[in-house]
Amino acid sequence: MSKYSQIYSDLLASITSERLERGARLPSETELMERYQTSRGTVRKAIEQLQERGFAQKIHGKGTFVLSRAPIEFQLGGIVSFQETYPRLGGNVRTEVVEFSQLPLEGSLCEHIQAEQGTLITRIKRVRRIDGRRVILDINHFVADLIPGLDRSIAEHSIYQFIEKSLQLQISYSQRTIEALPRGADDLKHLDLDDQSHVIVVSNQTFLQDGRQFEYTQSRHTLDKFYFSDVARR
Repeated sequence: MSKYSQIYSDLLASITSERLERGARLPSETELMERYQTSRGTVRKAIEQLQERGFAQKIHGKGTFVLSRAPIEFQLGGIVSFQETYPRLGGNVRTEVVEFSQLPLEGSLCEHIQAEQGTLITRIKRVRRIDGRRVILDINHFVADLIPGLDRSIAEHSIYQFIEKSLQLQISYSQRTIEALPRGADDLKHLDLDDQSHVIVVSNQTFLQDGRQFEYTQSRHTLDKFYFSDVARR
């Protein structure tokens, strides 16, 4: 067994046996380097594998913490932007930026973004039209210091392409929830709901490779255009 596989297996055993409970801090990179007499790169490879499989979460400046004892590998197509998805949808697809603003991190938004209260947030609301119908409302919140230079023009195209190509940042993983919720004022204003009383809301908290959260987004879908596809493993 390779050294990084041994570190990964030992940490995984501690998590699944509950010797390390949810929220517990993993040993530091330096501690693991000394314990296993190996390089920092090897330790990081093991920790990154725990992150990728949903067992741990790295928080910038604080360490790596147990995320779950037994996560479900739930990909939903991976972390893919709308611009990367829509060529597969066919038809006439268009994005309209209906709000672009900046605000301090406060109130209920603090529950969804791991940053200091008062941190400047860039909020973008985008309506996605497919075959002329307004079927998706994306409400994006980006930590302004981590994603500088965003503007309306970028938002009309691909923000993720800007992040990865222009800012040279690596997007790592996302925590995602999917739920049906009663339609709200934004939905009534920006979506073609007809008589639909609910929308499907896909919420994402997305992180960079170094563990810093840079985004919280709600994608609000009309029921007639929402399609769920995933590969599940046992």
